[in-house]
Amino acid sequence: MSKSFLFLAVFFLVVNLLAFLMMFLDKVKSRKPGAERISEGMLFFLATIFGSVGVYVGMFAFRHKSRKWYFLIGIPLLILQNCAFLYLLFLFVSERMLMFN
Repeated sequence: MSKSFLFLAVFFLVVNLLAFLMMFLDKVKSRKPGAERISEGMLFFLATIFGSVGVYVGMFAFRHKSRKWYFLIGIPLLILQNCAFLYLLFLFVSERMLMFN
């Protein structure tokens, strides 16, 4: 396994774990009246920076934001975008590594 793949995999896992925990935290805060919530924009931002799988799993694990149409459509689209970008980044980094070896 190449170093570039390992780095991308660890980065992807850490960001998705953070996104998953943010969904949990927002769900907990949603039950307390007057608590300062995590904005939907922040959740979408986390999904955009490769945390889309964590947000999506958190949506259904905690039944949070799963009735919002823009989450039901937007997050799966961001999953596709994240995967495509990571794949292209992996190809680019792998090709660079081959050039220097």
